[in-house]
Amino acid sequence: MARLVMKFGGTSVADLDLIRRAAERVQAEVEAGNEVAVVVSAMGSETNRLVKLTGEISPLYDTREYDVVVSAGEQVSAGLIAIALQDLGVAARSWLGWQIPFYTDDLHGSARIDRIETDEIVRRLSQGQVAVVAGFQGLGSDNRITTLGRGGSDTSAVALASALEADRCDIYTDVEGVFTADPRIVTSAAKLDKITYEEMLELASLGATVLQTRSVEMAMKHGVRLQVLSSFVEQPGTLVVDEDEIVEQRVVSGVTYSNDDAKITLRHVSDRPGVAAGIFGPLADANVVVDMIVQNVSEDGKSTDLTFTVERDQLDRAVEVLRSIEDQIGAAVITPDPNVVKVSIVGVGMRSHAGVAQAMFHALAEKNINIQVISTSEIKISVLIAADYTELAVRALHSAFKLDDVVALT
Repeated sequence: MARLVMKFGGTSVADLDLIRRAAERVQAEVEAGNEVAVVVSAMGSETNRLVKLTGEISPLYDTREYDVVVSAGEQVSAGLIAIALQDLGVAARSWLGWQIPFYTDDLHGSARIDRIETDEIVRRLSQGQVAVVAGFQGLGSDNRITTLGRGGSDTSAVALASALEADRCDIYTDVEGVFTADPRIVTSAAKLDKITYEEMLELASLGATVLQTRSVEMAMKHGVRLQVLSSFVEQPGTLVVDEDEIVEQRVVSGVTYSNDDAKITLRHVSDRPGVAAGIFGPLADANVVVDMIVQNVSEDGKSTDLTFTVERDQLDRAVEVLRSIEDQIGAAVITPDPNVVKVSIVGVGMRSHAGVAQAMFHALAEKNINIQVISTSEIKISVLIAADYTELAVRALHSAFKLDDVVALT
């Protein structure tokens, strides 16, 4: 007998037929003798609808009331799943975040989980009752409902799996697992049987939307075994595990991209101590997140060029901030460019293999793709390129690192 947490995303509970199918999957695990807790997202695009309603009623809404509104979708899903299970003859009840409770801090809209009370759920699991938990929501110290940020139901599921000391946390979604690249772009992309926490964390933060970044961080910290699998196909998915569970590491495990970035170039910035702080300090004060940064070498010792990326939806705000400090930083030209994309390769095998960067740059050069900015970590290399070359770059890199070879990945 195992203890499982099964999480169903919005596409997996988008209508009543899908809710019944999810309930049947839970029933199968119960009949196999497992203890099961279920975490659910809101149905389909319901959260988007609730967010839109909140903004339309008042652009300057109270974030505490925002959480009350946008958390309602998960409540509906939890109740419907519980009813569907009861209709199948499975003992089940729904739990809202405040009933368990999931205690969080008071940062409404993007709260972080402090602790979870599980005594009552554990007691009921041992009696054969399925706990159907509304994801995404918790309880702040002021006794108000909080929400965990977009995609927060993944975090709810992993946190609950950790608190329950579950054997595994299964994340059911609309894809069959984690692929070597987006199958919509690379038709030969292969599903990975296993991937490390570190690789999954990098992929999630670099544009892959299979799992929410915070949920992977939490799983890695607490050693929660994750499985990403499809609600629509009856087959195993991808296990997210410790590095030592994978016998032989691939040099590169995946290619991903993000089109959420924009580039800003400052030309002829004064080349003197304190200028970088004078640029990035005001941007931070305006809550503009800066990612990739490159500074050209100053030839005359007086001025230099500086290029960096920000989130695309923060581009206008960033430019406005920079215009307000033009005189202090001495920039002659501020050039924003939203038509860029960040393409990345990820793999723990990079730690022990030389020449990975050279192979990446050569593959892009062969396709006449110009690299604008580069950033690296121990297990990833990211480049900024013109958005028009996204698909060409992803396909070229997928082929260059032999990820088209499905046999090698099974």
